[in-house]
Amino acid sequence: MDSMRVFSLWASLVWFLGIISYAHGQNKIFTVTDYGAVADGKTDSSKAFLNAWKEACATDGGVVAVPLGTFFVSGASFEGPCNGETFFRTEGTLRASSDPSLDQDYWILFDEIDRLTIFGNGTFYGNGESAWLHNQCDKTLACKKPPTQSIKFHNVRNSVVRGINSVNSKFHLNLHKCENVLLKNVDIIAPVDSPNTDGIHIGKSNGIVITASRISTGDDCISMGDGSTNINITSVWCGPGHGISIGSLGKYKNEEDVVGITVKNCTFSDTNNGLRVKTWAPSSMPVTVSTVTFADINVNNVENPIIVDQYYCPHSSCSRKGESEVGIKDVKFINVRGTSATEVAVDVQCSKVRPCQDIQFVGLI
Repeated sequence: MDSMRVFSLWASLVWFLGIISYAHGQNKIFTVTDYGAVADGKTDSSKAFLNAWKEACATDGGVVAVPLGTFFVSGASFEGPCNGETFFRTEGTLRASSDPSLDQDYWILFDEIDRLTIFGNGTFYGNGESAWLHNQCDKTLACKKPPTQSIKFHNVRNSVVRGINSVNSKFHLNLHKCENVLLKNVDIIAPVDSPNTDGIHIGKSNGIVITASRISTGDDCISMGDGSTNINITSVWCGPGHGISIGSLGKYKNEEDVVGITVKNCTFSDTNNGLRVKTWAPSSMPVTVSTVTFADINVNNVENPIIVDQYYCPHSSCSRKGESEVGIKDVKFINVRGTSATEVAVDVQCSKVRPCQDIQFVGLI
């Protein structure tokens, strides 16, 4: 049995067991309003959320419950390790600060947690519009990005995120050093002209499954940075946005290889890009991208359906001197079908120093 199928089966099992555990009604519930949270969208309820989390984390099967209403949360770090499985159920809306000067690397952090389940029909409203006007990083390297990571998962393992909505975030979901995490039925929304609003970014993580989700944003719908291994993306709708990308890679030192990526049964509609692998030239680190499959993909009016770019440069001020030393090999594009908004549907630009190897195209229509 191949590794991608193993991870899919694992994700389904974790999701099923988590629901069964919760449905049995043996979980102790810690409702944030019982700890002083106020659903007026103005009163900072961060402390109440953290106090509810502290008690839920100390209880095996504890549930943090966010009821209907809008809760202003200026920032919160939900930290483990916890004393067993922990649930975060949200039916209401968590609203971020509108102050673009806040010196935050993230808004919501889930850190060092094993067996976390985040679920419900609630919304994380990132107030990204307050920061977008100050973001010039799509135009110049000499810039300071505003606070970007709305929801960050760090060292989260054997966990599930399902049914939530992320709206107008500065940078929606970031998974860093995570393992065996399932994201299902996640909706991510931001305007097409919102800068650096990646939907889901994965880095230095293994065994991430993203399925049955819809992402409409101003940057990559999903991006996979260095150290991404055994990633399975299925049944995702992307558009508008910049498609699903591996990279960019080679910009920083100490980057790690990207291995074992599967993107299947996904749809791209009115996006800038579809499927993309991007590396910097010149490169700081000779890492490798390998064992990648893009299969059964539908594209509708996509400007660049397929791109392999080893001369990636998003800034007009970039120096294009030098070659990429990032290796790209064993990449398959299978049954990619639909319409391109430009004359060039497939654009492959490989490094002269470390050329692409074994790039296959099968059934392109």
